[in-house]
Amino acid sequence: MLSAYVEIIRMRFLMMLAYRVNYYSGIIIYALNIGAYYFLWKAIYGSKELLGGMTVTQMTTYVAVSWMARAFYFNNLDREIASEIKDGSVATQFIRPYNYIIVKMMQGLGEGLFRFLLFSTPGMVIVTLLFHVELPTDPKVWIIFLIMLFFSFLINSQINIITGLFAFFLENNEGMMRMKRVAVDLFSGLVVPMSFFPGWAEGLMKLLPFPAITYLPGSVFTGKVAGSAVYGVFATQLVWFALLIIPLFVLWRSARTRLFVQGG
Repeated sequence: MLSAYVEIIRMRFLMMLAYRVNYYSGIIIYALNIGAYYFLWKAIYGSKELLGGMTVTQMTTYVAVSWMARAFYFNNLDREIASEIKDGSVATQFIRPYNYIIVKMMQGLGEGLFRFLLFSTPGMVIVTLLFHVELPTDPKVWIIFLIMLFFSFLINSQINIITGLFAFFLENNEGMMRMKRVAVDLFSGLVVPMSFFPGWAEGLMKLLPFPAITYLPGSVFTGKVAGSAVYGVFATQLVWFALLIIPLFVLWRSARTRLFVQGG
């Protein structure tokens, strides 16, 4: 069974490789996004050296690494699941000798590996040449960040799958998927780091899983979180990964009894 899941990862990787125009255009789009946020934050800082507990160099580095990290953990599993539920093709998944949820995770991982190797890595090199980005010199920071980035993918994929499974109950969950995407980008710290929110809002966001996707790994990468505190934020990711398994399991178990095909 393990070899079957590995094959699923390989097939999604090759499928992504076939759409090279999307790949090249994606690097350009992400570079433009990073450039826009880079100059925006430079203007916001002005002559100030420290805002929200981050220096201007940490902020510009955070912007670059956060957007490149998004290229790895981002996927459309929610839309894929919703589409399969609507056309009824998900019914055939029930009789196949594998777990549908794990298959979706493996497909997302195949896509993520493609983006990491051929998108995030070369994109980060380009961004480093264009903008003032300060990369960590300690190998331990890189190792911890890459591990946390993998858990960012897992947590984001869990949220996407949960959102997609709601199509079993709502029939059309397009509004929920759009709301989820805005919530992830905003509350994960991709648009604005969590430390820039008011105290009450920052406290509320700590009760949500979104900061574990972008803000916590980015804080470790930029050095905002260092020393023994790194293990604390990594533990936060582990906790959210474990907690999200519960609603995922409950939804999937309930959804299997509610399938009906819309249309032909």
